[in-house]
Amino acid sequence: MRRVRTPLAALPPWLSHALRAQRGPVPWNAVTRGALAAGPLLLVSVLTGRTSLGVVAAIAAMLAGINDRPGSRRTAVRRLGTPALAGAPGLLAGTAAGDHLGAVALTVVLTGLGVLAGAMSAVGPVASAAGTQLLVASAIGAGMPVPEAGWARALAFLAGAGWLLALRLVLPTPGSMAGDFRFDGEREAVAAVYDAVAELLDAAGTDRAVARRAALTAALDHAQDALAGPRLRPRAGSAAERRLHAQYAAALPLAEAATALAWAGEPLSGRASTGPRRLAAAVRAHTHTGPLPAPTRSAPALRALDDALLHAADAFDQGDGGALHTRRRGARDLLRAASGAGGREFGLRIGLSFGAAVAVAQALNHAQWYGRHTHWYWLPATAVFLVKPDLGPLVSRALCRAAGTVLGALLFAGLAAVLPRPEGLVALVALCGALIPVSTRHFAAQTAVVTVLVLSLVMVGGEPQACVSRIAETLLACAIVLIVGHLPMPGPRGGQVRVRLTAAADAAHAYLTHVLDGTEGLDGRAARWTLRREAYRALAEARTAIALAAHELPAVARHTEGTDEVAAVLERLVDTITACAVHLDDTGRLTARHREELAALLGEAEAKRRRVGLRAPVPGPPAAGRSRPASGTASVG
Repeated sequence: MRRVRTPLAALPPWLSHALRAQRGPVPWNAVTRGALAAGPLLLVSVLTGRTSLGVVAAIAAMLAGINDRPGSRRTAVRRLGTPALAGAPGLLAGTAAGDHLGAVALTVVLTGLGVLAGAMSAVGPVASAAGTQLLVASAIGAGMPVPEAGWARALAFLAGAGWLLALRLVLPTPGSMAGDFRFDGEREAVAAVYDAVAELLDAAGTDRAVARRAALTAALDHAQDALAGPRLRPRAGSAAERRLHAQYAAALPLAEAATALAWAGEPLSGRASTGPRRLAAAVRAHTHTGPLPAPTRSAPALRALDDALLHAADAFDQGDGGALHTRRRGARDLLRAASGAGGREFGLRIGLSFGAAVAVAQALNHAQWYGRHTHWYWLPATAVFLVKPDLGPLVSRALCRAAGTVLGALLFAGLAAVLPRPEGLVALVALCGALIPVSTRHFAAQTAVVTVLVLSLVMVGGEPQACVSRIAETLLACAIVLIVGHLPMPGPRGGQVRVRLTAAADAAHAYLTHVLDGTEGLDGRAARWTLRREAYRALAEARTAIALAAHELPAVARHTEGTDEVAAVLERLVDTITACAVHLDDTGRLTARHREELAALLGEAEAKRRRVGLRAPVPGPPAAGRSRPASGTASVG
């Protein structure tokens, strides 16, 4: 097949990324929440004479709206609540530092916060969002001229984010009334897993199989996160939740069998994917499965698929719950991630960028460059959104931020000239809040919407129009982070990529060791599925980090060259291990093809890892005679 070359493909990676936008349906439920968040909060504060606190609450609602992504209510508690809990003390600390410290001491304190928040960002996406809000809130607390005390500002910040979170928990979403509406996000996530299994089975034997297996990994990760969110009880408390847990657990052996069939590379009949599609429909409709067509049992992987379908039908009928096959990371693991190579790299870059932005803003403020109106906190706050290495390539974000700010400032200047005050500006804040969930598809669009919203809040708070200074500060912040982002740092560059890739290799090693050790029984398979999930999740995280690094400027991207090849080999290795596990369940012994493929992939992985300078050990090839007694079946009890 001849590949069509798109216009974006002809551009350099760092530029094509800036022009690429996400696609998908409009999240009308998130749009509704956005319209009911910042605007109504600001309106109530204006009517009650507490406008300044309303501005703080609206800013918190705006930041929470940026994090309001599709998913379950349970994950929304963590995704929206954790950053707000970090932002409130940041606002309190920034207020105290701004009230009692001089320019030099304030710069030092905020730089230290930047290093801390940057190290937090290496832990994961939620921790990264918490670090972002910590720094933005500290800059606002130190520089925004609000008459209320720091504790009042912090409470207003929590109230603003809490209001949006309450809307997320209370308002139903489309299609959520089939069954218990509290678990609509979880139900859709589990159903998507069965759909992904069916699509992988349809793609077996074609060049689409690799992409479909990656899509299955993403669906399993999403469902696992949706079900494993924070809870008051240690286990699922309602019948609906227990049923969802059972349905998710039943999908794991199906995913394993589908991966083994895709690895075999032979096309399958359409009958093989009919069962998983009916299971997906049963999850969405909250009904029983009905009869499921069984595939032919002519090969070990097909027998495993048939047994997994039988087990799934039984699990759907009983709904007694099931394990999520995930390991919770303790405080030691989180500390290790924050203090590792990736955390140190993030901390230094974010701390230096944030500190430099604070220092420049303080110098300009004391030199009266701002005139009588002190907006110096905008400069470091803008730098935070630009410099976060996990949020996207640096140059792409700088270009989008500059373009979005200019567009948003010009748009606001035109609207401010005709809108009545304050009611017109309050309506504009509500409109921007509704547009944020849609604008997150492209960083320039999101920046334009946020710029209009922030300028509206500033004017409602009593400040004059600040479009020109907003543009100047954004361009200055772009220059600061581009300089700091390309400075040489201690240790090897691409630390986060190397950390993620090493973790993926370790997870693959643990998975391989468990499969070849031949642990049988229900406990053995549960441990195997946990290790398999960890291996694929670690590989997905490594792939994301590699893709972001590849879209940096060539001077930075060259430090991670070849890591994508290592990830590709590890993915093939984990697929092969999965095929070996399914075959061992059925026959108790690996075929010559399995042994040869494992040995070849292990050798290739070791060679490529040495080429890119990864020092972590690679597992040696399996013993040729390793086997275990045949179980005769791949069914799950």
